Amino acid sequence: MESQKRTRGVGATTKIDTSRSRAPPITTVPQTQGHTAVQKVPKKTGPRCSTAITAATAAPPMVGGKKPSKRPPWDLKGQLCDLNAELKRCREKTQTLDQENQQLREQLKESQQQAKALGTERSTLEGELTRVRAQAEQGQEQLGNLSTRVLELEERLGTQEGLVQVLQKEQLELQEERRGLTTRLEEQERRLQASEAALSSSQAKVASLQQEAAAQAALLAERGDRLHGLEMERRRLHNQLQELKGNIRVFCRVRPVLAGEPTPSPGFLLFPSGPGGPTDPPTRLSLFRSDDRRATLSGAPASTTRHDFSFDRVFPPGSRQDEVFEEIAMLVQSALDGYPVCIFAYGQTGSGKTFTMEGGPGGDPQLEGLIPRALRHLFSVAQDLNGQGWTYSFVASYVEIYNETVRDLLATGTRKGQGGECEIRRAGPGSEELTVTNARYVPVSCEKEVKTLLHLARQNRAVARTAQNERSSRSHSVFQLQISGEHAARGLQCVAPLNLVDLAGSERLDPGLALGPGERDRLRETQAINSSLSTLGLVIMALSNKESHVPYRNSKLTYLLQNSLGGSAKMLMFVNISPLEENVSESLNSLRFASKVRLPPSPGPVRTPGWL
Repeated sequence: MESQKRTRGVGATTKIDTSRSRAPPITTVPQTQGHTAVQKVPKKTGPRCSTAITAATAAPPMVGGKKPSKRPPWDLKGQLCDLNAELKRCREKTQTLDQENQQLREQLKESQQQAKALGTERSTLEGELTRVRAQAEQGQEQLGNLSTRVLELEERLGTQEGLVQVLQKEQLELQEERRGLTTRLEEQERRLQASEAALSSSQAKVASLQQEAAAQAALLAERGDRLHGLEMERRRLHNQLQELKGNIRVFCRVRPVLAGEPTPSPGFLLFPSGPGGPTDPPTRLSLFRSDDRRATLSGAPASTTRHDFSFDRVFPPGSRQDEVFEEIAMLVQSALDGYPVCIFAYGQTGSGKTFTMEGGPGGDPQLEGLIPRALRHLFSVAQDLNGQGWTYSFVASYVEIYNETVRDLLATGTRKGQGGECEIRRAGPGSEELTVTNARYVPVSCEKEVKTLLHLARQNRAVARTAQNERSSRSHSVFQLQISGEHAARGLQCVAPLNLVDLAGSERLDPGLALGPGERDRLRETQAINSSLSTLGLVIMALSNKESHVPYRNSKLTYLLQNSLGGSAKMLMFVNISPLEENVSESLNSLRFASKVRLPPSPGPVRTPGWL
């Protein structure tokens, strides 16, 4: 370092320069950025004290720039003059040393000021300088020690300068970092201001949206009230329309000719056009029957008798299952609106009753019957009404009435075949609702569950061989679906049953037929079936004529269905007939029975559904 280069060794010969100016004042580094500046000791311009003393003592007195010759011992006066001159020089040197000492004291004072900035070591130096100021007259050794100490301080000062440079470098880095942080802070402040502006705008928008939401909620509530009013008006008009069509309606369906059956003669069955022309669905049926008993012995052809029937709707052999359901879909809707609905399939064995109600084998969707289609329709409409605040639940049961005995078709395990345990009872004291004891009531919510129940019931139903069909239904099967709807927000509830009944075959007994012991059970089955069908006809006619007494209790079938036949209930009967000429007698009986049941629709008072 520069201070080390200026340092001279002890004992070097130098001249005392009293004309030199005093050392410049000590400068300090300004304090910046939280760092304490280290004071820097300036370069010294004066001679070192130890060097000056050594030079004064080592050099002999010089006269005129030349070294004087040695006086002889006898020249005392000359020696006295030399001593006086030497004394003068010593005094001058002493004065010079005093001046140097004064300069050193001033430099020491400056060094003390510098030492204060150096911390603990500066305090030590200040003490040393104080001792040097007190011991400066004592000798060169003290000054030498002070010089050594100054050198050490200079070395430490160099170290401190290096530290200062490091700190300055760090300071620059921190300043750069601060500038970066300041830039980021400014950017964040700008973004914050933008966010605050956006927040204010968003809050204003939120307030506006809240006002709009409140207005929309009020409008929604108003429209909900209006929609509810329209829904109730729709139910009222729908029910009025159904009553105008007739609370008791009869449809006729003719099944197609199956493979292996003889083709009927042309003109055996005719389906005249509807009232509006060929485009209207047919509502009439003409059946031609040849009277073989009136044939003459001469072989003349037998006379043909025409029988005309009129119903609410007639389905020719080519009618599809979806066309049939389309006609009853609105009636099924009435059950969801809270009106009891009962749909029968009536006809002789093999006329297509079970196909109409349950569908064909194999699970073909095109062949599905009324029961799966009705349940699908109900589930779909109930889901739509859920958006209007209505919630619906469905509970299904499936029983058969065999020889006036009720059996549960949904029984499983050890309960199969224990039909005697099932009885028709009222749900409770004073209740008008009827229930079947020990029968399974299964909640359903999807088509898959309904198909599972239909498959189980088909396996459990009583069947037997007859002359008309290999496996003929020998019982009435009653599928009941209890529908419960609730509008919690308005405190409304509605409960109504939907009954889909597949009646047993309606064949007549042949009184001239000789029966063996094995046929007597089949005879009792047929008598029980015909008795219950006759009672059903009497009940329907009594309801149509508004008689005071309706013989519901004359059969288990009408007793079970009594809450779905009278009052505001809707009833539809499918009369199924065979297209074969060999079954013409049974077909006529079925058509005549259905004609007695059907009455022309007449306007009546608007009924209220089963609201709770």
